[in-house]
Amino acid sequence: MTSRERLQAALSHRQPDRVPLDLGASAVTGIHASSLYRLRQALEMDAPGTPVKVNEPYQMLGEVEPDLMDTLGVDVVGLLGPRTMFGFANEGWKEWRLFDGTPVLVPEGFNTDPEPDGSLLMYPEGDKSVPPSGRMPAGGFYFDSIPRQEPIDEDKLDPEDNLEEFEPISDEDLEYFANEAARLRRESDRGILASFGGTAFGDIALVPAPWLKHPKGIRDVAEWYMSTAMRRDYVYKIFERQCEIGVANLERLHARIGDAVDAVFVTGTDFGMQQGPFISPAAYRDLFMPFHRAVNDWVHQHTTWKTFIHSCGSLQPLLPDMIAAGFDILNPVQCSAYDMDPRDLKARYGDQLTFWGGGVDTQNTLPFGSPAEVRAEVRERIEVLGQGGGFVFNTVHNIQANVPVENLLALFEAVRQ
Repeated sequence: MTSRERLQAALSHRQPDRVPLDLGASAVTGIHASSLYRLRQALEMDAPGTPVKVNEPYQMLGEVEPDLMDTLGVDVVGLLGPRTMFGFANEGWKEWRLFDGTPVLVPEGFNTDPEPDGSLLMYPEGDKSVPPSGRMPAGGFYFDSIPRQEPIDEDKLDPEDNLEEFEPISDEDLEYFANEAARLRRESDRGILASFGGTAFGDIALVPAPWLKHPKGIRDVAEWYMSTAMRRDYVYKIFERQCEIGVANLERLHARIGDAVDAVFVTGTDFGMQQGPFISPAAYRDLFMPFHRAVNDWVHQHTTWKTFIHSCGSLQPLLPDMIAAGFDILNPVQCSAYDMDPRDLKARYGDQLTFWGGGVDTQNTLPFGSPAEVRAEVRERIEVLGQGGGFVFNTVHNIQANVPVENLLALFEAVRQ
């Protein structure tokens, strides 16, 4: 099979010739730049000191280049947006170093200021004339959003304030996505996972809007979570308008891109904790499910795309409703969380959901286990989740920093075997 045929077979719950592999096709299936650098060095793909690109500076993810995809047998490539989480474009690359000394290339808008405590501040669109929107602690590996919450006046709350970032797609961005889709389809036979944005209702990573210079509305993380209960009607109105805009954008995108795309990233809103969901099924059905269903229904009625939901944590009580909402793909399949045993998930939902992820635990096994333990877990997950299709191999969320390179090599060796 070609890579695209392999992915399409898995997504259609047909047994492919081997389990398709994803590395780097989205912001939740990637690899930290420091781990990427060490992997490329161990594979002798670069001269010592050759920097890797950081194409997602919020999580400091590295760009997985085609040469590494070829070496590892990666079957999926990402159709990603033109701008980063901080609002600046992925262009104008310049040299930089992580706290651990890893040499990287960052976009020219990557414009940090050191604090007296050694932490680094990041600014929306790289503009230092406005308050910073991100902070990397001294010695850290990622940026945390800095909520810039204005005082809330209940009488003046306006859903439009939380809709500033959701707007009709510009002609420029439409052209970008169309050209990128054509390029990716022309340059390889890999499947394509598209991340267009705009349909993740209440994604807490996006609520603080680190790319906006002066975000309005409810932008504090705790305040937002409380608002889903205390200001339910306000949040619902936001979702209603966001859904209208998002579906209209998908319609314009599909008119230009067609079926070049195999799957579309719909939402990255997390609903699970380590020990269970942090929202009840009734609350999910009331506040989120109507909009998930509206997006998924449009996609399924008008395209051949499969729909992708990313949600970390323990999700068993919510999975029947997520399936009813029309999702085809579940990521990251956090098997280490409560009640997320891979055998049980496959038995209950394997004919309805494609599990994209779950290949190895990134909280424990990959960073702290032995190479033999990594190999054993990878083999077990492929044997369990890969039966009959319905499985795309990826780790449980992004490969983090500080993973021993021996474990990275063992991971991809086991997948290849």
